[in-house]
Amino acid sequence: MLRVVTATSLLIFASASWAQLEVRVEPSNNEVRANIEAFIGDINADSRREMWRLARHSSTQAEQAAQALGYYNTRIRPQVDGPDDSPVLILNVQLGEPVRYNRVNIRILGPGEGTREFDLPSSDRLRSGEQLHHGHYESLKTLINNQALRYGYFSGRFSQHRVRVNPVANQADLDLVYRTGERYRLGEVVFSESPFDDDLLQRMVTFDSDIPYDADLIASLNRDLLSVGYFDSVQVSAPSSEAVDGVIPVKAEVRARKPHSLGFGGGFSTDVGPRARATWTQHWLNSRGHSRGTEMEVSGPRQQLSGYYQIPLTPPVSSNLRFVTGYQREDIEDVESESLTVGAQWQRRLDSGWERVLGLRLEQEKFTVGNDRGNSTLLIPSASFQRVRSSGGIDPARGWSVQFDVQGAKEGVVSDIDFVRVNSTVKGLYTLADNHRFLARAQGGGIASNSFSGVPPSLRFFAGGDQSVRGYAFRNLSPRDESGDRIGGRYLATSTLEYQYEFREGWRAATFVDHGNAVDTWDDPLKTSVGFGVRWVSPVGPIRFDIARSVSDPDEGFRLHFSMGPDL
Repeated sequence: MLRVVTATSLLIFASASWAQLEVRVEPSNNEVRANIEAFIGDINADSRREMWRLARHSSTQAEQAAQALGYYNTRIRPQVDGPDDSPVLILNVQLGEPVRYNRVNIRILGPGEGTREFDLPSSDRLRSGEQLHHGHYESLKTLINNQALRYGYFSGRFSQHRVRVNPVANQADLDLVYRTGERYRLGEVVFSESPFDDDLLQRMVTFDSDIPYDADLIASLNRDLLSVGYFDSVQVSAPSSEAVDGVIPVKAEVRARKPHSLGFGGGFSTDVGPRARATWTQHWLNSRGHSRGTEMEVSGPRQQLSGYYQIPLTPPVSSNLRFVTGYQREDIEDVESESLTVGAQWQRRLDSGWERVLGLRLEQEKFTVGNDRGNSTLLIPSASFQRVRSSGGIDPARGWSVQFDVQGAKEGVVSDIDFVRVNSTVKGLYTLADNHRFLARAQGGGIASNSFSGVPPSLRFFAGGDQSVRGYAFRNLSPRDESGDRIGGRYLATSTLEYQYEFREGWRAATFVDHGNAVDTWDDPLKTSVGFGVRWVSPVGPIRFDIARSVSDPDEGFRLHFSMGPDL
């Protein structure tokens, strides 16, 4: 006997309590048993008689659940067991041979035929000889529909979608034919009223009008508009119901944020002790989207004040020109310095995902390093590249980051000395089996100069501290002069290996090895320290508390380190 079956997958693998239901499947098949239990759900009966009334309906449901997995020749024998006030329905399910596909016809017809948008993944589950499984069939239908909606085939439809089952022969024929229709296109993006020039807004759109529809383009524009920093809320839509001749207008409803914001903060680390911070930002000051801001940070060893003025370029989301100025005063260990900086930076996010910053700054620094005093004037071109890939969030499970920068100056071109400085940092993070977390970090750098004594301390290398070689004080690792004062090194090499174990949600125990130093020659020894600590994943990011001790210099004793910030 031939019948046509239109089935929706019954594969609802949910955990529930079947205290009054027991399913026994022969031969044993956990998938069938779980599907029957999930489809029937929880049953309740106050007596054996009432349970027998439920048995017939439950047997029918069990039969349907088995058919969803391709078993059309099952025999189900119900029985009721247990005391009268707490009866148990037992379903004895005898599986027959499963139905298998005889003929499988899956086709995409129309303008979308053969395109990458409908390049469906091949499946061994939907072909002649394979066992019928209505869940796989429905999943493919859903996938085709989703592809059509994502890529703008809004008039597409299934001209055939059926599974014909012959349970006597244990065979099924599958016909799934989708006619795509024409692909819709995206029209011009129209923005709601805002204080910004239309030219600026249109430069935020990274796709051309009349381009084939792609839902990812709409989502990407929504994200870009939110990230640019001008808007409190953004809603980008492209309703197909408003299409004219296959072209869908794109609407961007935006609401500008308040132009000014003021922020205050504070913190503590064993590197610089307590510190306070204040920021003022004008997120937009004219219709062209210019912005500006200032920042002040004060701690015992360091005080700094900086400001910027930023002009958006094209595209404004990922490219800007920033003019900067800053003043900084430091008094750390054997180094005192006072510097004033003015300059400009061209910041751009490349298509490859790298963040690139090209800069030029004029820097004047007056300093005392050990017994030496200096006063340098440098015109410094620079270039830096950075990329971060992670699983996301303030506490990613895995990821990596790379940062590289190079800068220099030429004697006689405003500058007092020649120098080239390179610095690079690589970090990696991986979590195994949810609780085991591995972190690695390596940093290296070097300076080449015709007069290293004239290189200001802000450009020299120091090691030691919370973010470097723990077990040593902040910037305590450095070459020393004849008086024993730390004067900074030509080269830097540090590395970290750390293991963390999550013993409670949001809390981790850690153990680590740090190795490195700031040196003048590569023959100078590198230092090693070991330690352990605790990590708390706070709402604002990981907070770290460590106890470390130097292996190379045991007389250093134990040192406490407290810091916060992202691992990458």
